[in-house]
Amino acid sequence: MNTYSLDYIDDLYVRYIQDPSSVSEGWRKYFEEFSLSTQSEKYMAEAEVDTSPSVSTSTIPDALWLARMQERVDQLVREYRVRGHLMAKLDPLGLSRKGPPELDPKSYGLTEEDLRRPFTGPDIQYTNGRTLADIIEKLRNTYCRSIGAQFMHIDNRTIRDWLQRRMESSENRLQLSRDVQVRIYTKLADATILEEFIRKKYTGAKTFSLEGSESLIPLLDRALEKAGQHGVKSVVMAMAHRGRLNVLANIMGKRAQSIFWSFDDPNPELFRGGGDVKYHMGYSNDWTTSTGQKVHISLCFNPSHLEFVNPVALGRCRSKQDRDGDVHRTENMTILIHGDAAFIGEGVVQETLNLSELPGYRTGGTLHIVLNNQVGFTTEPDQGRSSTYATDIAKMLEIPIFHVNGEDPEAVAQVVSLAMDFRKEFEKDVVIDLYAYRKLGHNEVDEPRYTQPLMYAAIDAKKGVRESYLEHLLSMNGMTRQEADGIAEARHAQLSREFELAKNEPFVYDLQSMTGYWAGYFGGPEPVGETVSTAVETGRAAQLIHRLCDIPSHFNPHKKIARVLEERREMGTGKNRLDWATAEAIAFASLLVEGHPIRMTGQDVERGTFSHRHAVLHDIDNNARFMSLSHIAPNQARVEIVNSPLSEAAVLGFEYGYSLDCPEGLILWEAQFGDFWNVAQCIVDQFITSAEDKWKRLSRLVMLLPHGFEGQGPEHCSARLERFLLLTAEHNVIVAQPSTPSQYFHLLRRQAKSKWSKPLIVLTPKSLLRHPGCTSTLADLEQGSFRKILPDDRPADANTARVIMSTGKAYYDLFEERKRLGKDSVALLRIEQFYPMDTSEVMAALSQYATGTQVVWYQDEPSNMGAWQFVKMRWGDEIAKRFPLSLVSRPESASPATGSLRSHKLEEREILAQAFANV
Repeated sequence: MNTYSLDYIDDLYVRYIQDPSSVSEGWRKYFEEFSLSTQSEKYMAEAEVDTSPSVSTSTIPDALWLARMQERVDQLVREYRVRGHLMAKLDPLGLSRKGPPELDPKSYGLTEEDLRRPFTGPDIQYTNGRTLADIIEKLRNTYCRSIGAQFMHIDNRTIRDWLQRRMESSENRLQLSRDVQVRIYTKLADATILEEFIRKKYTGAKTFSLEGSESLIPLLDRALEKAGQHGVKSVVMAMAHRGRLNVLANIMGKRAQSIFWSFDDPNPELFRGGGDVKYHMGYSNDWTTSTGQKVHISLCFNPSHLEFVNPVALGRCRSKQDRDGDVHRTENMTILIHGDAAFIGEGVVQETLNLSELPGYRTGGTLHIVLNNQVGFTTEPDQGRSSTYATDIAKMLEIPIFHVNGEDPEAVAQVVSLAMDFRKEFEKDVVIDLYAYRKLGHNEVDEPRYTQPLMYAAIDAKKGVRESYLEHLLSMNGMTRQEADGIAEARHAQLSREFELAKNEPFVYDLQSMTGYWAGYFGGPEPVGETVSTAVETGRAAQLIHRLCDIPSHFNPHKKIARVLEERREMGTGKNRLDWATAEAIAFASLLVEGHPIRMTGQDVERGTFSHRHAVLHDIDNNARFMSLSHIAPNQARVEIVNSPLSEAAVLGFEYGYSLDCPEGLILWEAQFGDFWNVAQCIVDQFITSAEDKWKRLSRLVMLLPHGFEGQGPEHCSARLERFLLLTAEHNVIVAQPSTPSQYFHLLRRQAKSKWSKPLIVLTPKSLLRHPGCTSTLADLEQGSFRKILPDDRPADANTARVIMSTGKAYYDLFEERKRLGKDSVALLRIEQFYPMDTSEVMAALSQYATGTQVVWYQDEPSNMGAWQFVKMRWGDEIAKRFPLSLVSRPESASPATGSLRSHKLEEREILAQAFANV
């Protein structure tokens, strides 16, 4: 009973007194078993109740007392559901914590005598008439043993009720068969014996051992079993370094021989200047469940920036779902394994959680596992978080959080089974907080007792989970000592065989790349002589513009958008020249009809930061949405253009991950302003620019970064070109700054159609989006291809006194200034692609000019920024052999630009004057 109306109880009891059959059997039993007369006298004595009501002098006080007592019980029951986790025995080190007073019956005036009285609990699956002691025992078993559940913060009543029923009906305990118990023990043995073997054979080597947290292995084992039962065909996993070697061996199925090779490091020449440490490596394999279902599992490669792999894994999962047509998001899922300090400490976790329910990023629910060592390197929890739990950040999603003692493997089995069933039922994220400990230091050569002496005194005194679980099974006759010894001997023998093979067989690099989706694609140096046709057939561009401007007759766009569409129609007839946005739309449309999927995300990309794209239109009458790119042709490829949340790191990581499983697609992330990508610096440094060198993993992701010095201040001017150029090496990325719509068109199509696979960083324009000179013709799209350098529009002759090299908006400023000054002796060359660019290509563009002609590098950016340092280092020596090379730019500065518009214009006039001085 859950009662908040005393009038209701009064009425119910009066009806019972008058006619017992008029109330339900449950209430009848309740009233029959409760001694009302005694309590009535007690109530009347305490409350001095008026006994003159018309119904009866005894029934109303009895009912009021009954309601009063039941309300107290109801409050107690609720507090167990809300706060029972605070009393749960979660810490495997046995360090106790004080339970909240709200869980003490005395806090509600309930006495020892009351414990023997029959009550009901709200929605508890008991027949009415159980005592309060029975109710409390059930609640403690459910919420205060080895599992602590947080779920009452969830607003959705259906979800709360589902979780409540599932937990209370079983008292949060699985009834496991002997086979399952033996399997759990076997997985614990696998985890423990591998760690012991490695530490013995490779003394002092860093492994970031799983010891103290071995229950992770049976947890993952059961999660994959459940995934197979639920029809999941593919699981993308990600984790940091703690326990990765164990997961690789005992979950991913990587041969121990390969892991031992990584310790022996037998072929250093192979990894000169590249590769990565053994505990960052990924792997893929097929998992076969105990009932025969096959699940493909992929463990992502991961740098030491612990949590930044999370959005990458989710992007991979979404990409697989889209490729498979898994529109319900049920056949592919993600498992993310976090550290406790990192989960609460790193902001990318919150950004990633925020993606979970957004239509453009949903994956149908992620299983989050927090490997809780109860310490971050040397930092105690009270120094590392302001919240009670490391998982409290996940409460933002209104999802259940299950805390579980890792030393109770059967409780772990219950939690993961419940979590996986929840994910299947509600297609939402779910969190398991696996309380464990770190037996050794942060790494194997670290001494943790300097900073955590009491914790490690407790660790040193305790048995491992494998041993304690075996004792439990032996006491329950669930296993014999002989069976356990047999399992251990078999594991030792297998590892010894693999160890000998690693010592005696030639090293074989276990490279899992350029297969599957990526067959036929390649990385490495830029291919010489590769021709990629990027032009469209004559008339095709006009046809595509017509389709792009075709909207339903009942759709009513804003009147200004209607004018934009009309202008684009005129571009399709040749009446107007093509602007930047139209060239982009034609590139997208042409790729879609050729079978290349397109996905574009970023802040405000549907409209475009500068109100230029208008890829998604809104009906002014009902806010209905329409995207013409989805309606180009009947059998076109899929297209998504989606506004992202106000996040750079997680969204860029997601799109990078998406690109890993979609090589045939054009996957783009656009920054609101190019300056803002620095919030995602980790994704660029640790994944985009280095993944091929470290992990032999290719990506074809496109980053669009609006760039240009236009007086908008230091945070709205620079995409930090210099940072990308400093990261260029070994043909790892393409860095370009196209200056015309047709160049942009050909660049995008080249990126999608070439088999040579690199991330593409594009500095895109702002004011040039509407610049009358920054236009192209339909014919420019129907012929030619992307050119790394654009020559001057005037022929070279002996009168050329100076060659100014520049990019983007700077070229248009120079062009207009040359025209104003009439300085026809100055040639203007545009660098459209910085990298890769061989010096010979630059010299070929300059070869038409006489030796000794002045060559000037002109840039808007201060001299310590922009491309100048790159130009000087990469091309400067060769240029200087024939031409004197100098720089015109703003002087060096700690900040990219002034915040004063008038100062900006003053500086611009000065450097333009300097560029044409003395000619």
